[in-house]
Amino acid sequence: MPDLEAEETVIHQLPTITVSARGSQTQEDPKDLPFGITRVSGKKLEERGLTSVEDVLRATPGVNVNSSGGANVSTLYIRGVGALYPMSMDDTSVAVNLDGSPLSSRHISLGNLDVEHIEVLKGSQGTLFGGLAEAGAINITTRKPTRHLEGYARGEYGQEGQHLMAGAIGGPLSEQLSGRIAIQQSAFDYPITNLQTGEPVSEPDLLALRGSLMWDFTPETSILASIERQKTRYMGENIVLYPYEDDPVMDVSPDIYDDSHKTVERSSLQIEHEFDNSQFTAVTSYTDGFNTSPVVYDRLIQASRTGNPNATEYWQVQESHEQVLTQDLRLSSLPGAHTFWVGGLSLLHSDRSYDNPRNTYGSSNAQFRDFTTKRYGLYGETTLPLSRDWKLTAGLRHTWDSKTFDATYLSGGTAVGESEALDDNFTTGRIGLTHALTSEVNVYSMLSRGYNPGGFQDYGNAPGTASYRAATSQSAELGFKSAMADQRLTMNGALFYTDVEDNHLLSYDSATYAVSAVNADTRSMGAELQASWHFDSGLTLSGDVSYIDAEITTDAFGIGDGDVHAGNRMPDIPKWSSHLALVYQRQVSPFLGISSPLLNARLDYNYQGARPADPQNSFDLDAYHKIDMRLGVGSGNTEVYVWGRNLLDDHYDLYGYFAPPSTYYGAPAQGRALGLGVNHTF
Repeated sequence: MPDLEAEETVIHQLPTITVSARGSQTQEDPKDLPFGITRVSGKKLEERGLTSVEDVLRATPGVNVNSSGGANVSTLYIRGVGALYPMSMDDTSVAVNLDGSPLSSRHISLGNLDVEHIEVLKGSQGTLFGGLAEAGAINITTRKPTRHLEGYARGEYGQEGQHLMAGAIGGPLSEQLSGRIAIQQSAFDYPITNLQTGEPVSEPDLLALRGSLMWDFTPETSILASIERQKTRYMGENIVLYPYEDDPVMDVSPDIYDDSHKTVERSSLQIEHEFDNSQFTAVTSYTDGFNTSPVVYDRLIQASRTGNPNATEYWQVQESHEQVLTQDLRLSSLPGAHTFWVGGLSLLHSDRSYDNPRNTYGSSNAQFRDFTTKRYGLYGETTLPLSRDWKLTAGLRHTWDSKTFDATYLSGGTAVGESEALDDNFTTGRIGLTHALTSEVNVYSMLSRGYNPGGFQDYGNAPGTASYRAATSQSAELGFKSAMADQRLTMNGALFYTDVEDNHLLSYDSATYAVSAVNADTRSMGAELQASWHFDSGLTLSGDVSYIDAEITTDAFGIGDGDVHAGNRMPDIPKWSSHLALVYQRQVSPFLGISSPLLNARLDYNYQGARPADPQNSFDLDAYHKIDMRLGVGSGNTEVYVWGRNLLDDHYDLYGYFAPPSTYYGAPAQGRALGLGVNHTF
């Protein structure tokens, strides 16, 4: 007879969910905030196999990523808002923040190292995050040292060269000092076969580590210091000739990516002090990042582009280096205060370079570009109760921007120089109303003004092609949020509209490699719905669905690879995207000597509809369905599990491009992989 008591459902004591959307130390109920939020816990990241921020964003409906698989190339869109084609490393409509300080969106391919949770804030977030958040923001919060000994060790191994080893340990070092160390190493094979070797074209690997110290200086004051380093090797941009279907191939030199590497080193200092009626937070960070990798057009693409079947590969090395110092000082209300408020000032100083020192034919046509940015901001936001059921949210930020650009272009060994400067100041902000229909249901509305600053593009190869204008946006959102008191049923929905003037579009001529800056207006509108239902049986059902209608509303002529016309759809934005998750957790009968086994099963389904590959709407990237699973059995603090990713083995597109007159190329995602893992916590 089975042990019926052992088969009792695990009783879930569901915690109250809070978010830090308006400050790393200010926890709020997401139901009370008048904009859309998607929160993914560190536990879900591990269970779903989302090893990078890019993985998280690709799995979030309403968020889209264009990436060629490299470590330093990505374009982000939220609700259909983002650059048509980014001009530079600091041209983004989505702000990325790590533990309260800015991080370049070009770093989203790096690993999720010891992450507590990731929040996706939808809609303009210009009040707190400035001119790089007209579409939204990504908040990454890592695990901090605690006053008790804790940690974990996790290992995974699977097909397609996939493996991961991760661990962390932390706890008290003295009465006032706590520490934590985390490390992660991972690797995988690109799903592309090199015709010259019969092996994967590259096998990228990543090593990441972080150390943190927390000093409880007094009961009211704490100091957190962190230092982190992540390095990835052999990760290059993949440009693969269509159609690649289920057997993607390239014809390139076997050692083409051997020198590719990216290193990001980051240190931060966070000081907090609690007064009687407010709290002070100071966050200082310094980031030093370097990336080098070739952009490679293999023999197959060169043959297609030139019409010469004997063509050889062409490559151009890209090197980027950035050093960024940021400082944020803020004073805010205490957690749980009747009226939320925050005010502060921020600064960012950036020195960076983006160079092309050599190509297939040598260094006689090299380009060297240096950029500086000084940005200062003054901001404030409040949520003020107007009555028992009504709240007003209002925020405003003013930013001062100063940029310089110096370049040297070589043509046949002859050098031509260029120097430019730009000064700008702008105001962003939002105003919204929240109404409590009941104790469990809120409705809200929000109006926002966003801004994406002008600057100087990274890819210019001739004088007079570098500068581009700022983009401005106006957004409106109307939505509802509901949550039962025990958190077993939550449901959120929103309608949204955004109009962007002078959106950024990089013009590229694939025949001459000439690059220039162009602006065009865009419009995005749509709807989204999120729901989660926890059943007493141990089953949790959750889902998200997003509909976006995004189009270009003005003509842009003179584009290198074809004119862009009003009415074209925004690139990389599917009309429909969705995610469905089934999670089941239950204690089962003893077996194999395990006295009290816990079954933990998870199935995730993601759908992305067809979307245009480029602003010209030359062709569409196909829709795809992605199914992932995880099945684990735990006992005590240890769990053994099997996992499967992309079970349908769909090599969907990471991006696509058309080079006239007849060459289509892109980069495929990883195919099916199955594996085994073990996780131990203490």
